[in-house]
Amino acid sequence: MKLKEVPQDKTPLENFTKEILYAKNDNNEYQSTLSSGWDIKTEALNEAWSDIEEDINKAKELLENGIKSPIYYLMVKNLMTLSILSGYTGFWKITIKKHFNPKVYKKLSKIRLEKYAFAFKIPIEELIEFQNTKKEKN
Repeated sequence: MKLKEVPQDKTPLENFTKEILYAKNDNNEYQSTLSSGWDIKTEALNEAWSDIEEDINKAKELLENGIKSPIYYLMVKNLMTLSILSGYTGFWKITIKKHFNPKVYKKLSKIRLEKYAFAFKIPIEELIEFQNTKKEKN
C-alpha cells in the first residue's frame, strides 16, 4: 500500500487514537504512518464484539437458569479460555470444568474461591454470595 492509499475513514475513536500502519513512500521504502481508521476493519470489529456480547448473554442465561455456575459466566464475561483461567488459578482444566456445575460450585472451599476471585479481579464476597443465592437446575 502506498502512503497516499492509507485509509483515513471516519471512526468513533478518530479524535482519540490513531493506528500505526506501514506503507511504501515515493522511494518504494516502507515508512510508518498514522491512520484514523478503516470502515472494513471497524465493521469486522463491531461484528466480533457483537458475537462476544451474544456469548456473554448466553452464559448469563445459563447462570440464571441454574445450568452453569458463576465460574463459567465470569470466565466468558472476562474473555478468558479454560487455559487462561487455569493459568491464573493453578487448577487443571478438567477441575475448572467440574466447577462449572452449580452443585460442585456450592461446595468450593474459600481457598478455591479466593483463587477465582483473584483471577476475575472481584471481591471473594461476590463469589460467596453467588454460592448462597444462585439456584441449581434439578
